[in-house]
Amino acid sequence: MAEGRYLSDELTIHYGMIPRTNRGIFCINELPDLAERIQVGLLNIMEERDVQIRGYKIRLPLDVYVVASANPEDYTNRGRIITPLKDRVGSEIRTHYPLTIDHEIMIMEEESSKMLTDGLDVTVPQFMKEIVAEVTHLARSSNDISQRSGVSVRVTVANYENVLSNASRRALRLKERQVVPRVSDLEAIIASTSGKIELDTVGDVKEERVVKKLINGAIMSVFGQYFEPKEFEQLVAGFERGLNVQVGDDMPSMEYVNQLSKVGGLSKAIDKLSGRGNPATIASTVEFILEGLHLNRRLNKDAVGGKTRYRR
Repeated sequence: MAEGRYLSDELTIHYGMIPRTNRGIFCINELPDLAERIQVGLLNIMEERDVQIRGYKIRLPLDVYVVASANPEDYTNRGRIITPLKDRVGSEIRTHYPLTIDHEIMIMEEESSKMLTDGLDVTVPQFMKEIVAEVTHLARSSNDISQRSGVSVRVTVANYENVLSNASRRALRLKERQVVPRVSDLEAIIASTSGKIELDTVGDVKEERVVKKLINGAIMSVFGQYFEPKEFEQLVAGFERGLNVQVGDDMPSMEYVNQLSKVGGLSKAIDKLSGRGNPATIASTVEFILEGLHLNRRLNKDAVGGKTRYRR
Protein backbone atom coordinates (compact mmCIF):
# COMPACT_ATOMS: atom_id res chain seq x y z
CA MET A 1 0.00 0.00 0.00
CA ALA A 2 0.99 3.64 -0.31
CA GLU A 3 3.02 5.11 2.52
CA GLY A 4 4.01 1.58 3.56
CA ARG A 5 0.69 0.78 5.25
CA TYR A 6 -0.88 -2.67 5.49
CA LEU A 7 -4.41 -3.42 4.28
CA SER A 8 -5.42 -4.11 7.87
CA ASP A 9 -4.39 -0.61 8.92
CA GLU A 10 -7.43 1.42 9.96
CA LEU A 11 -6.02 4.42 8.09
CA THR A 12 -6.62 2.57 4.79
CA ILE A 13 -10.37 2.29 5.39
CA HIS A 14 -12.54 3.71 2.62
CA TYR A 15 -15.79 4.91 4.11
CA GLY A 16 -18.90 4.42 2.03
CA MET A 17 -21.64 6.91 1.33
CA ILE A 18 -23.73 6.11 4.40
CA PRO A 19 -20.92 6.46 6.99
CA ARG A 20 -20.00 9.75 5.36
CA THR A 21 -23.59 10.92 5.97
CA ASN A 22 -23.23 10.51 9.75
CA ARG A 23 -25.40 13.04 11.63
CA GLY A 24 -27.32 13.69 8.42
CA ILE A 25 -30.16 12.43 6.23
CA PHE A 26 -29.44 9.71 3.67
CA CYS A 27 -32.00 9.49 0.83
CA ILE A 28 -32.52 6.48 -1.41
CA ASN A 29 -34.66 6.75 -4.54
CA GLU A 30 -36.54 3.68 -5.80
CA LEU A 31 -35.55 1.34 -2.98
CA PRO A 32 -36.95 -1.81 -4.69
CA ASP A 33 -34.43 -1.34 -7.50
CA LEU A 34 -31.55 -2.04 -5.10
CA ALA A 35 -30.22 -5.57 -5.30
CA GLU A 36 -31.38 -7.71 -2.39
CA ARG A 37 -27.83 -8.20 -1.10
CA ILE A 38 -27.47 -4.41 -0.85
CA GLN A 39 -30.79 -4.17 0.96
CA VAL A 40 -29.45 -6.70 3.46
CA GLY A 41 -26.61 -4.29 4.15
CA LEU A 42 -29.16 -1.73 5.33
CA LEU A 43 -30.54 -4.05 8.02
CA ASN A 44 -27.76 -3.38 10.52
CA ILE A 45 -27.82 0.35 9.83
CA MET A 46 -31.54 0.63 10.52
CA GLU A 47 -31.68 -1.76 13.48
CA GLU A 48 -28.32 -1.57 15.29
CA ARG A 49 -27.49 1.90 13.97
CA ASP A 50 -23.92 1.00 13.16
CA VAL A 51 -21.95 -0.16 10.14
CA GLN A 52 -19.23 -2.73 9.64
CA ILE A 53 -16.45 -2.12 7.14
CA ARG A 54 -15.67 -5.23 5.15
CA GLY A 55 -12.22 -6.60 5.87
CA TYR A 56 -11.73 -4.66 9.10
CA LYS A 57 -12.52 -5.54 12.70
CA ILE A 58 -14.30 -2.30 13.35
CA ARG A 59 -17.88 -1.15 13.87
CA LEU A 60 -18.81 2.50 13.53
CA PRO A 61 -21.82 3.88 15.43
CA LEU A 62 -24.00 5.96 13.15
CA ASP A 63 -26.56 8.68 13.65
CA VAL A 64 -28.26 8.65 10.25
CA TYR A 65 -31.85 9.29 9.23
CA VAL A 66 -32.70 7.08 6.24
CA VAL A 67 -35.45 8.19 3.85
CA ALA A 68 -36.39 5.95 0.91
CA SER A 69 -38.93 6.25 -1.88
CA ALA A 70 -40.69 3.35 -3.53
CA ASN A 71 -43.65 2.83 -5.80
CA PRO A 72 -46.30 0.28 -4.82
CA GLU A 73 -45.19 -3.28 -5.51
CA ASP A 74 -47.86 -3.79 -8.13
CA TYR A 75 -46.62 -0.71 -10.02
CA THR A 76 -43.35 -2.21 -11.21
CA ASN A 77 -41.89 -5.66 -11.67
CA ARG A 78 -38.30 -4.51 -11.50
CA GLY A 79 -37.76 -5.50 -7.89
CA ARG A 80 -39.15 -5.69 -4.39
CA ILE A 81 -38.33 -4.63 -0.86
CA ILE A 82 -37.19 -7.60 1.22
CA THR A 83 -39.45 -8.40 4.17
CA PRO A 84 -36.83 -7.95 6.95
CA LEU A 85 -36.12 -4.45 5.66
CA LYS A 86 -39.82 -3.58 5.62
CA ASP A 87 -40.00 -4.64 9.25
CA ARG A 88 -37.34 -2.07 10.16
CA VAL A 89 -39.07 0.87 8.49
CA GLY A 90 -40.19 3.34 11.13
CA SER A 91 -43.06 4.97 9.24
CA GLU A 92 -44.59 4.54 5.82
CA ILE A 93 -46.06 7.67 4.25
CA ARG A 94 -48.30 7.14 1.25
CA THR A 95 -48.49 10.05 -1.16
CA HIS A 96 -51.36 10.77 -3.52
CA TYR A 97 -52.19 12.81 -6.58
CA PRO A 98 -53.62 16.32 -6.10
CA LEU A 99 -57.19 15.98 -4.91
CA THR A 100 -58.46 19.32 -6.23
CA ILE A 101 -58.14 21.25 -9.47
CA ASP A 102 -56.69 24.22 -7.59
CA HIS A 103 -53.85 22.12 -6.19
CA GLU A 104 -53.21 20.61 -9.62
CA ILE A 105 -52.98 24.10 -11.16
CA MET A 106 -50.68 25.29 -8.37
CA ILE A 107 -48.23 22.44 -9.03
CA MET A 108 -48.60 22.85 -12.79
CA GLU A 109 -47.61 26.51 -12.68
CA GLU A 110 -44.77 25.89 -10.24
CA GLU A 111 -43.18 22.97 -12.11
CA SER A 112 -43.67 24.03 -15.73
CA SER A 113 -40.66 25.34 -17.61
CA LYS A 114 -40.56 29.08 -18.08
CA MET A 115 -40.24 29.75 -21.80
CA LEU A 116 -38.11 32.53 -23.20
CA THR A 117 -40.73 34.89 -24.54
CA ASP A 118 -38.79 38.06 -25.27
CA GLY A 119 -41.14 40.61 -26.78
CA LEU A 120 -44.24 38.50 -26.02
CA ASP A 121 -46.88 38.99 -23.33
CA VAL A 122 -48.11 35.60 -22.10
CA THR A 123 -51.55 35.44 -20.51
CA VAL A 124 -53.30 32.19 -19.65
CA PRO A 125 -57.03 32.51 -18.89
CA GLN A 126 -58.16 30.73 -15.75
CA PHE A 127 -60.57 28.52 -17.69
CA MET A 128 -57.71 27.23 -19.86
CA LYS A 129 -55.70 26.29 -16.78
CA GLU A 130 -58.74 24.50 -15.41
CA ILE A 131 -59.27 22.59 -18.65
CA VAL A 132 -55.66 21.35 -18.72
CA ALA A 133 -55.89 20.24 -15.08
CA GLU A 134 -59.33 18.69 -15.60
CA VAL A 135 -57.99 16.50 -18.43
CA THR A 136 -55.63 14.83 -15.96
CA HIS A 137 -58.32 14.45 -13.30
CA LEU A 138 -60.66 12.79 -15.79
CA ALA A 139 -57.84 10.49 -16.91
CA ARG A 140 -57.40 9.30 -13.31
CA SER A 141 -60.99 8.07 -13.26
CA SER A 142 -61.27 6.89 -16.86
CA ASN A 143 -62.07 3.25 -17.54
CA ASP A 144 -60.03 3.48 -20.75
CA ILE A 145 -56.80 4.16 -18.86
CA SER A 146 -54.96 1.76 -16.56
CA GLN A 147 -55.29 3.15 -13.05
CA ARG A 148 -52.73 0.62 -11.89
CA SER A 149 -50.07 2.56 -13.79
CA GLY A 150 -51.57 5.86 -12.72
CA VAL A 151 -51.60 9.33 -14.28
CA SER A 152 -49.02 11.59 -12.67
CA VAL A 153 -48.86 15.37 -12.37
CA ARG A 154 -46.15 15.24 -15.04
CA VAL A 155 -48.97 14.79 -17.55
CA THR A 156 -50.51 18.10 -16.47
CA VAL A 157 -47.17 19.91 -16.55
CA ALA A 158 -46.27 18.57 -20.01
CA ASN A 159 -49.72 19.41 -21.38
CA TYR A 160 -49.54 22.95 -20.01
CA GLU A 161 -46.14 23.48 -21.62
CA ASN A 162 -47.38 22.14 -24.96
CA VAL A 163 -50.43 24.40 -24.96
CA LEU A 164 -48.26 27.43 -24.19
CA SER A 165 -45.69 26.51 -26.83
CA ASN A 166 -48.39 26.09 -29.49
CA ALA A 167 -49.85 29.48 -28.61
CA SER A 168 -46.37 31.04 -28.71
CA ARG A 169 -45.72 29.49 -32.11
CA ARG A 170 -48.90 31.05 -33.46
CA ALA A 171 -48.02 34.47 -32.06
CA LEU A 172 -44.55 34.35 -33.63
CA ARG A 173 -45.88 33.25 -37.02
CA LEU A 174 -48.61 35.90 -37.05
CA LYS A 175 -46.32 38.56 -35.54
CA GLU A 176 -48.65 39.11 -32.59
CA ARG A 177 -47.39 40.35 -29.24
CA GLN A 178 -50.03 38.70 -27.03
CA VAL A 179 -49.78 34.96 -26.37
CA VAL A 180 -53.07 33.50 -25.12
CA PRO A 181 -53.85 29.76 -25.42
CA ARG A 182 -57.11 28.80 -27.11
CA VAL A 183 -59.27 25.69 -27.13
CA SER A 184 -57.87 24.89 -30.58
CA ASP A 185 -54.40 24.69 -28.99
CA LEU A 186 -55.54 21.70 -26.92
CA GLU A 187 -54.81 19.47 -29.92
CA ALA A 188 -51.15 19.88 -28.91
CA ILE A 189 -51.65 17.90 -25.70
CA ILE A 190 -52.44 14.69 -27.57
CA ALA A 191 -48.73 14.13 -28.16
CA SER A 192 -47.73 14.95 -24.58
CA THR A 193 -50.47 12.80 -23.03
CA SER A 194 -50.26 9.72 -25.24
CA GLY A 195 -46.77 8.74 -24.10
CA LYS A 196 -47.63 9.06 -20.40
CA ILE A 197 -50.76 6.92 -20.13
CA GLU A 198 -51.32 3.21 -20.48
CA LEU A 199 -54.58 2.13 -22.07
CA ASP A 200 -56.72 -0.51 -20.41
CA THR A 201 -59.17 -1.20 -23.21
CA VAL A 202 -60.40 -4.20 -25.15
CA GLY A 203 -59.80 -4.07 -28.87
CA ASP A 204 -57.86 -1.67 -31.04
CA VAL A 205 -58.53 1.68 -29.38
CA LYS A 206 -56.08 4.44 -30.26
CA GLU A 207 -54.63 6.73 -27.62
CA GLU A 208 -55.52 9.78 -29.72
CA ARG A 209 -59.20 8.91 -29.53
CA VAL A 210 -59.05 8.45 -25.76
CA VAL A 211 -57.23 11.76 -25.24
CA LYS A 212 -59.72 13.65 -27.44
CA LYS A 213 -62.52 12.20 -25.36
CA LEU A 214 -60.79 13.48 -22.22
CA ILE A 215 -60.34 16.94 -23.75
CA ASN A 216 -64.02 17.16 -24.67
CA GLY A 217 -65.02 16.02 -21.21
CA ALA A 218 -62.76 18.61 -19.59
CA ILE A 219 -64.10 21.46 -21.75
CA MET A 220 -67.68 20.46 -21.01
CA SER A 221 -67.00 20.20 -17.27
CA VAL A 222 -65.30 23.60 -17.03
CA PHE A 223 -67.92 25.23 -19.27
CA GLY A 224 -70.63 23.93 -16.93
CA GLN A 225 -68.92 25.62 -13.99
CA TYR A 226 -69.22 29.03 -15.64
CA PHE A 227 -72.38 28.91 -17.74
CA GLU A 228 -75.75 27.34 -18.38
CA PRO A 229 -76.49 26.69 -22.08
CA LYS A 230 -79.77 28.60 -21.76
CA GLU A 231 -77.77 31.79 -21.17
CA PHE A 232 -76.92 31.79 -24.88
CA GLU A 233 -80.41 31.62 -26.39
CA GLN A 234 -79.83 34.90 -28.23
CA LEU A 235 -76.55 33.61 -29.66
CA VAL A 236 -78.08 30.29 -30.73
CA ALA A 237 -80.96 32.16 -32.35
CA GLY A 238 -78.43 34.04 -34.46
CA PHE A 239 -76.96 30.76 -35.68
CA GLU A 240 -80.45 29.52 -36.52
CA ARG A 241 -80.80 32.54 -38.80
CA GLY A 242 -77.76 31.43 -40.78
CA LEU A 243 -74.87 32.80 -38.77
CA ASN A 244 -71.64 30.80 -38.79
CA VAL A 245 -68.28 31.46 -37.15
CA GLN A 246 -64.92 30.12 -38.24
CA VAL A 247 -62.01 29.51 -35.85
CA GLY A 248 -58.59 27.90 -36.04
CA ASP A 249 -55.31 27.68 -34.17
CA ASP A 250 -53.56 29.71 -36.89
CA MET A 251 -56.16 32.47 -37.24
CA PRO A 252 -55.12 36.01 -36.25
CA SER A 253 -56.82 37.32 -33.14
CA MET A 254 -58.26 40.33 -34.95
CA GLU A 255 -60.34 38.03 -37.15
CA TYR A 256 -62.17 36.90 -34.02
CA VAL A 257 -62.79 40.51 -33.06
CA ASN A 258 -64.14 41.25 -36.55
CA GLN A 259 -66.46 38.23 -36.43
CA LEU A 260 -67.61 39.21 -32.96
CA SER A 261 -69.18 42.37 -34.36
CA LYS A 262 -71.82 40.25 -36.14
CA VAL A 263 -72.38 37.85 -33.23
CA GLY A 264 -74.84 38.91 -30.56
CA GLY A 265 -75.20 37.50 -27.06
CA LEU A 266 -71.52 37.11 -26.23
CA SER A 267 -70.68 40.35 -24.46
CA LYS A 268 -71.86 39.33 -20.98
CA ALA A 269 -70.17 35.94 -21.25
CA ILE A 270 -66.87 37.52 -22.30
CA ASP A 271 -67.06 39.95 -19.38
CA LYS A 272 -67.80 37.06 -17.01
CA LEU A 273 -64.60 35.34 -18.11
CA SER A 274 -62.62 38.60 -17.94
CA GLY A 275 -62.07 38.22 -21.65
CA ARG A 276 -61.76 41.90 -22.43
CA GLY A 277 -58.43 43.61 -22.78
CA ASN A 278 -56.79 42.45 -25.98
CA PRO A 279 -57.81 40.61 -29.16
CA ALA A 280 -55.94 37.42 -28.18
CA THR A 281 -57.92 37.07 -24.94
CA ILE A 282 -61.18 37.67 -26.81
CA ALA A 283 -60.24 34.98 -29.34
CA SER A 284 -59.58 32.46 -26.55
CA THR A 285 -62.86 33.28 -24.82
CA VAL A 286 -64.91 33.03 -28.03
CA GLU A 287 -63.48 29.59 -28.84
CA PHE A 288 -64.22 28.33 -25.34
CA ILE A 289 -67.86 29.47 -25.46
CA LEU A 290 -68.50 28.10 -28.95
CA GLU A 291 -66.92 24.74 -28.16
CA GLY A 292 -68.88 24.55 -24.91
CA LEU A 293 -72.13 25.13 -26.78
CA HIS A 294 -71.17 22.51 -29.35
CA LEU A 295 -70.49 19.90 -26.66
CA ASN A 296 -73.84 20.77 -25.08
CA ARG A 297 -75.50 20.07 -28.44
CA ARG A 298 -76.49 23.66 -29.11
CA LEU A 299 -74.24 24.12 -32.15
CA ASN A 300 -72.86 21.91 -34.88
CA LYS A 301 -69.22 21.91 -35.89
CA ASP A 302 -67.41 21.19 -39.15
CA ALA A 303 -63.63 20.73 -39.22
CA VAL A 304 -62.03 21.19 -42.63
CA GLY A 305 -58.39 21.88 -43.48
CA GLY A 306 -57.28 22.97 -40.04
CA LYS A 307 -60.25 25.31 -39.68
CA THR A 308 -63.37 24.78 -37.61
CA ARG A 309 -66.76 26.24 -38.51
CA TYR A 310 -69.59 26.48 -36.00
CA ARG A 311 -73.13 26.52 -37.34
CA ARG A 312 -76.62 25.52 -36.36
